[in-house]
This record gives sequence, C-alpha cells and structure tokens, in this order.
Amino acid sequence: MQTAIDQLSPTKSAHDNEKTGFRVLGAISFAHFLNDMIQSLILSIYPLLKGDFHLNFAQIGLITLTYQLTASILQPLVGIYTDKHPKPYSLALGMGCTLVGLLLLSVAPNYGMVLLAAALVGTGSSIFHPESSRVARMASGGQHGLAQSIFQVGGNAGSSMGPLLAANIIIPHGQSSIAWFSLAALLAIVVLLQIGNWYKRKRLEIKNKPAKAQHQQLVLPRKKIIFSISILLTLIFSKYFYMASMSSYFTFYLISKFHLSVQAAQIHLFIFLFSVAAGSLLGGPIGDRIGRKLVIWVSILGVAPFTLMLPYADLFWTGVLTVIIGLILSSAFSAILVFAQELVPGKVGTVSGLFFGFAFGMGGLGAAALGKLADMTDINYVYHVCSFLPLIGLLAAFLPDLDRQRRQLMQI
Repeated sequence: MQTAIDQLSPTKSAHDNEKTGFRVLGAISFAHFLNDMIQSLILSIYPLLKGDFHLNFAQIGLITLTYQLTASILQPLVGIYTDKHPKPYSLALGMGCTLVGLLLLSVAPNYGMVLLAAALVGTGSSIFHPESSRVARMASGGQHGLAQSIFQVGGNAGSSMGPLLAANIIIPHGQSSIAWFSLAALLAIVVLLQIGNWYKRKRLEIKNKPAKAQHQQLVLPRKKIIFSISILLTLIFSKYFYMASMSSYFTFYLISKFHLSVQAAQIHLFIFLFSVAAGSLLGGPIGDRIGRKLVIWVSILGVAPFTLMLPYADLFWTGVLTVIIGLILSSAFSAILVFAQELVPGKVGTVSGLFFGFAFGMGGLGAAALGKLADMTDINYVYHVCSFLPLIGLLAAFLPDLDRQRRQLMQI
C-alpha cells in the first residue's frame, strides 16, 4: 500500500509532476489551516481572557502585539537563513513551538503567562510561514499566484474556524478546554514531517538534474525595486491595520453597538473570517491571468467604499458589508507576495519572511494602537478611523507594470 509519504514524493513524468504539485499544495494548505486555526484561538478567546484576568482593551492589544511582533521580528531572519540553508524539517519544529504555546495558554494562571504563551505561538508562526511559502512555490508548476492562493486559503480558512470553535467549545467550557486543540497541532506535525520528506527529495532531484539554460529575467534598477517594495509594504500596513480592527475588536464592537451575546458576536466574526478565506483564493489565480498590479489596485482601494459605510450600518447591513470587505480585501496578499517575489527573484524565503513578518507586525501594532484608542475614546470611534485606511490603496498606481515590461523583454 502506498504511504502518505510516497504520495508526496516527486515523480518523473510531467503528468505525475502536475498531480504531485497539487497534492503538496493541498497538504501545505491543510497544515496552514491547522496552524492558523490554532493561532486564531488566541484572538477568539479575548472576551474570556478579558473577564477572567480583568483586562482592559490596551492589555488585550498587547497580547496580539506580543504574538505578532514575535512572528514579525523572527520571520525575515528565518527567511534569510533558509534561503542559504534550506531546512525541510523546520516546518514541524515550528509547529512544535505552537503546540507548547497552546498547552501553556490552556493552563496560564496570570496575564504574564498568557503573554509568554502568545510569544511561543508567534515563534512557531515565524518558523512555519517562510519555508511553507517556499514549498508552495516549489510545487506551483509555474502558476505562482495560484499556488500562493491555495496556500493562503488554508490559513484564512483556519483563522475563520477560531471564533466558531471558541464560541462552541472554549467559551462554554473555559480556558482549560484549549488543551484539546493540541490534537490538531500533533496532526499538523505529522503532515509537516511528510512535507519535509517531499521537500528534501525535491531538492535532491533539482540538484541532480543537469543545468538548463536560464530564461532571461526581468531586472529592475535597485532604487525602483526598493521604492516598489516600500509601496507594497505600505499597502500591507493599510490591509493589516484594518484586519486587526476586525480580528481583535469586532466582537466587542458588535456587543457594544448591537448588544449581541458573546456567542452571537463570534458567529459574525466567523462569517467575516470565512469570507476572508474565500477571497484569498481569488487574488492569486486572477493575478496569474490579468496581472498582479490590477488585482492589488482593486483589492486595496476597491474595498474603501464599503469600509466607509460600515460604521453607519445597522446589524443586517453590517453583516453584508463585512462579507464584501472580507472577500475584496483578502484577495490582495497573494498578489502582493508574488509581485514582491518577482521584484527580487531567487530570494523566496527572504521576501516571504519580510512580508509575512511585516504583516504580522502591522497586525500586532494595529491591535495595540487600536486598543489604546478604544480605551481613550470608544470602540465605535475605532471603526470610524479605520474606515479610511483602504484609501492608501491609491499608492498602487506607482507600482511598475511587470507584465508589460516582461512582454517587452521577450520581444527583444
């Protein structure tokens, strides 16, 4: 009987290579699902932690900041290191850190231990994302946007499950019930060990193949690359500051404005995060077909009318608008990441680590800053301020048109 590892092993025929690519993409997406589902539990149990430890909004934001900054600072360093020294089994090691953090969170007796647990989960994330993004690109078969979208949809789908699981398991049964989710971490470790085997074999296969003539690559001036990367990071800032307002405080917003129960508010958060998961599958393959710059432009700036309407909507239209916002806004990241990888070819780990790390960092800083703003004003005011963030998407106009320049290069 063929083992799971054999099914992930690279084969020689073109047809099998294509099938194997999708198997690996499915496996890494599933691992991403489990990873981000576990991580989203931290955000989803904020109402429980707020009550148990008598926290204010600034302290809630500090939990997110601790988790996100741990991931933010370490991810670029992990990416730089693994570009030079690939580590196929580092994926399972990262999930082990997440597992330890999850178990600590289930028994944390005080706020300090909660912060330590969040830091461990962030460390696991910092190890997981750069190398898993490399695996997705290796298995892409040239469809880099599609591969990143498949990878991203797993993570976003996992994030959407956090509120649902928290509402039905953790909130009713208390903090100790978080430990049950260690089973998901153990399953992820098993999957990631098999992916590590495939990764190792794939590297040996590539190393043993005779060298082929390289296609001419598009190389932009250094200043233009730095300028373009700066724009992309600014767009990440706008996206993830807004996402922080939703993932960390949307339940409090609904409870405050519409007097919903915690469980009902968690269901609304699940619907938003599920729409984020659905939208993340769109940006990559659409970018492969029509160009990534257009996808980035539409995804960031196109969501602005809906974010501007959200603070004035009733409960029904709040639900409708959040679905639209999630679908549009989430399509940006895959396109942004692949665009950046094309700007700096050959540095997949470094670029992935930088952008995942920056995204996590902006999410953490956003949560902390918005929590402080909520304490100083009120939670409703936070959403009025955040509604203007997508207007930063106007900067996408200054990005180079890589597809047009690539076509010109091919004609030379």
